[in-house]
Amino acid sequence: MNYMSGKDNQLVPAVDILGTPVASITWDQAIALLTRLLREKRFTRISFLNAHNANIAARNKEFAQALARFLVLSDGVGVDIASKILHGHAFPANLNGTDFIPAFLKTLEKPVSVALLGTTRANADAAATTLRHDAPQHRYTVINDGFFDAAREEQILLELREIRPDILLVGMGVPRQELWITRKVTAEHCTLPIGVGALLDFLSGAIPRAPMWMRRIRMEWLYRLCLEPGRLWQRYVIGNPVFLFRVIKERLRGRPSHD
Repeated sequence: MNYMSGKDNQLVPAVDILGTPVASITWDQAIALLTRLLREKRFTRISFLNAHNANIAARNKEFAQALARFLVLSDGVGVDIASKILHGHAFPANLNGTDFIPAFLKTLEKPVSVALLGTTRANADAAATTLRHDAPQHRYTVINDGFFDAAREEQILLELREIRPDILLVGMGVPRQELWITRKVTAEHCTLPIGVGALLDFLSGAIPRAPMWMRRIRMEWLYRLCLEPGRLWQRYVIGNPVFLFRVIKERLRGRPSHD
C-alpha cells in the first residue's frame, strides 16, 4: 500500500492509478479526514480522479505533476476497474465529487465558510442557493464565474485573501481548475481548495442528474453521454477504451504497486 505524504497530505492510504496516488479510503474516512483538515486549518488541495482525468494526466505532464500535490479521491467505475486490474481490489468507496461534496457539507455540524468560483454566474448563484437549502448551517459566497481575465483574477485573489473561506469550490473544468489552484491558490486564500468540475452546474439544475437506479449501477456516464453526445462522445466512447488500454498496458509492464 502506498501512502500520500508530504506537506499537503499525510499518512493517507493510497494506490497508484497510472502514476497518480489516489486515496484508498471509505466514505466515512474521507469525511473524517476533510473534517480534521478543516479543524486543524491544514491547507490541502483536493481533486478527484476518473478515467477522463487520468487520460488528461497521461498526456499533460504539468497536470500530472499538479495532481501529485493534491489529495486525490476516487471517482467512478473506471478507476475501480483500474484498481482491480493493477492492485487486485477496488476502492472502498466511490467518492465522486457530485455526491460527496454536498454530503460532506451536510455532515459538517460546525458552520464553515464556503466560496464558489466557476461556471456561469447564474449557475454559481443557483448552486449557492441549493447549498443554502441543503446545508444551511454554512455561509456561502459566490466569488466569480469561471470566465475571467488577468485583471479580474487579481481581484479574485485579493477577495479570497480578505475573506479566506474554509472551503473554496472551483468549478472550471479539468485540467484548468487544478492548474489554477496549483499556480494561484495558497494557504492565504483558503483552507481546502477543491476542484469540483461540473458540480456547480449539477447543483444549479442546469445539468440534470441521472435517475437514481442508473447512479446505483454506476452508469451515470451513459446518461450524460445521451444528454450531450456532441460534447461527450470523445470523452466516453473513445476515452474509456483508451483508459482501459493504458491500464492493461501498465499491468503487462508489471509495474510494482507496493500494495
